[in-house]
Amino acid sequence: MGVTLAVPHESQTLETRGKVWREEDFPSVREDLVRDHLAKLDIHKSVGPDGMHPQVLRELADVIAGALSIIFERSWRTGDVPEDWRRANITPVFKKSKMEHPGNYRPVSLTSVHGKVME
Repeated sequence: MGVTLAVPHESQTLETRGKVWREEDFPSVREDLVRDHLAKLDIHKSVGPDGMHPQVLRELADVIAGALSIIFERSWRTGDVPEDWRRANITPVFKKSKMEHPGNYRPVSLTSVHGKVME
């Protein structure tokens, strides 16, 4: 994915896949929205590759929502996501028929909870 940040200090623009995003096009990441998403996390979901359990994020929603909203906003503006959030554990899950045939499996990726909240 080609991501280029042009004129970083003035009228910020971001070019991704041929589309140029202007300052007013960037989504606003409000702290209250991040807090709401964190408060609704399913605590029965698996821990991502970063080792952060959804229950921890849910219980600390009031404390970390502000910092996460800043990180999310910066990610939108720069086109860069923290490296830990880009990692995934990919596991083959059996679909049907003979287990010996590789085509009978589908890949399931376990990603960071932070990255899912940002999505």
